[in-house]
Amino acid sequence: MSPLVQSAPLANLHDIDTLAVFARSQGDQTVLQLDGSDESLTFAQLDRRASQVAQWLLSLGLQPEDDIALLIENRLDYYTIGWGARRAGLYYTPISIHLRAAEIGYVLQDSGAKLLITSAQLAPTARDIAQASGWDGPCYLVDGAVDGWPLLSPIWDSFDPETPLPQRPVGRDFLYSSGTSGKPKGVKRALTPYEARLLPTFETEFFAQHYGIGPDTIYLSPAPLYHAAPHRFTMRTIEFGGSCVIMPKFDPERALQLVDHHGCTHSQWVPTMMARMLALPNDVKAKYDVSSMRTFIHAAAPCPPDIKQGIIDWWGPVVVEYYAGSETVGITLLTSQDWAEHPGSVGRPVLGTLHIKDDAGNDLPPGEQGMIYFSGTPPFSYHNDPEKTAKAYAADGSSTYGDIGHVDADGFLYLSGRRTDLIISGGVNIYPQEVENLLATYPGILDVAVIGIPDADMGQKVIAVVELTPGTPPDEALAEAIMAHCRQHLAGVKCPRRVDFTDRLPREANGKLYKRHLIAEYEKAAQH
Repeated sequence: MSPLVQSAPLANLHDIDTLAVFARSQGDQTVLQLDGSDESLTFAQLDRRASQVAQWLLSLGLQPEDDIALLIENRLDYYTIGWGARRAGLYYTPISIHLRAAEIGYVLQDSGAKLLITSAQLAPTARDIAQASGWDGPCYLVDGAVDGWPLLSPIWDSFDPETPLPQRPVGRDFLYSSGTSGKPKGVKRALTPYEARLLPTFETEFFAQHYGIGPDTIYLSPAPLYHAAPHRFTMRTIEFGGSCVIMPKFDPERALQLVDHHGCTHSQWVPTMMARMLALPNDVKAKYDVSSMRTFIHAAAPCPPDIKQGIIDWWGPVVVEYYAGSETVGITLLTSQDWAEHPGSVGRPVLGTLHIKDDAGNDLPPGEQGMIYFSGTPPFSYHNDPEKTAKAYAADGSSTYGDIGHVDADGFLYLSGRRTDLIISGGVNIYPQEVENLLATYPGILDVAVIGIPDADMGQKVIAVVELTPGTPPDEALAEAIMAHCRQHLAGVKCPRRVDFTDRLPREANGKLYKRHLIAEYEKAAQH
């Protein structure tokens, strides 16, 4: 197996990772730039700070495979801390800044995080965590001042980056994905042994082969870095000696300006972003040159065909769609050309062998619908949930995201639904059960179903269909109160954008709610 950093001078025994190799060969090259600020890092600066962060983490007595948590906005600290944790042999868990204190507290408790790194802006939320969850680990700040919480930059500055680090396994991200019970579930993979630190993994090989990530990559990241795809795409770019431009927050015209100004070659988007760029006036779109883009990647939500075609007509046949998940049980890929020939597909497998299975675990032929499984990829587990982990695996060892679909005669995969009951709005996974559990206890609600309906902007829009107790009036004031109740207890993206009232939900005698019947009614109504 050849070294990962083939474009750099041959790694020597003292290189602790690929970042160290590039710091030695192209140290003055800018590797990270935060748009809208004067924050940027060269390979040499990132390498130096990562070693200081690692030294600090080691000084705290953290052991290999311990976990630390990050609750911060899009900023370059994600990378200094992430690379420092890698060098210290730790897991690190980025947490969505839009979660409520109780939700963050759950992740901290479940992951066993030894400490939390946050910012002055998010400190009030972090302070509420202890009250909401009982988590009592130490908190540190990347900026500002909060009584009793140390500021990290002067602490890091006190460590000598030249001090040799112990030969620990290579740390990595430990990400949380929503579960069908409504609680987030951690997806944990084994760490890479120190001896293999400069060798490619299945992840790095995949990014190089299928997305063309390399030393000439200029990657634009318009999305929150606590999500799996933005974080991993940018980290892979650094591993191959490329450069990244990070947007603090997505803005459609600013994204075009950055592609034009920096000559960005790669990016990853969700359909909501695509729709908002297309909605810009034609004279605005015409001002910017996007011809440098070689790989326009999209995923995370169903994309309306007219939106996707509009992007291809505008940017050219550089659009690549993928189907995957945080568990990485398998990946399919669909080029612009393949999409034209197989509309509605999410592509053919490029990681893992694809299987469609019936309820008994038997493989089904093309055209027949069943559960989607992949084999031949590294195993994973849901942290602290062996039962859920076991359910993700078939008897033959193949594993699933929990989605239903079929393949055609050419091996292209089509989804019938992205995970059971899953709603994907603006690229964010939302499991209705969590919202339903909250609303089930609201005064006047007898039964409730939370579903996603098509939305041109967000991909899907969350709505709650409510059956009221006898005598409760179904009026607008109650609908507004129900939505306000959700906003008090859940992250905003999970909350219904609309509440509809019904005389009876389609629940069978066995108690099972047939949401597909409900969704079909809304889809039929939308066609008229």
